[in-house]
Amino acid sequence: MDYGNFLGVLHQLVGWLLYPVIVGLVIALVITIWEVGLSIAERFVSLRTFIVDDIERQKMRRHFKVYATRRLERADLLARAGPILGLMGTLIPLGPGLTALGSGNIDILATALTVAFDTTVVGLLIGLLAYVLGRIRRRWYESVWEQLSEESSVSYEGVNNPKRTIDQKGRLIKKGD
Repeated sequence: MDYGNFLGVLHQLVGWLLYPVIVGLVIALVITIWEVGLSIAERFVSLRTFIVDDIERQKMRRHFKVYATRRLERADLLARAGPILGLMGTLIPLGPGLTALGSGNIDILATALTVAFDTTVVGLLIGLLAYVLGRIRRRWYESVWEQLSEESSVSYEGVNNPKRTIDQKGRLIKKGD
């Protein structure tokens, strides 16, 4: 196999990745901004719907667990994917930029460096926003989960059977005789 042809094909393939990476960054940025808006609405409206009466509590706990897991996974994925896409957007244009520098074409180098730094900043912004969003959501969700767990334990203990209770993980526990 000809080494020069292989490198040429590899260079062409990497060059084709730049636009999909930039599109991926734009999509990730839009999703991150959407998630920030959802979090604001969630904080003031949605999380309050999980505080319910005793009859619905167990059903609501299962629903809340699925809801919280899905939201946190999205934030975690964005926190990791944003910087990765930003790094790819940094490295891909540097190859042609360095080639242009070797040829003495400063304009192409300047364009390549601009794209490289812009994609890095956007990728890091996505990662930062998603990380902060995930941390804040975890705090909110833990608070709601504790309320759901404590209220079910207190209401079950006080109303139905004073010798049994439900622990934090939803397991039935017998109290001492």
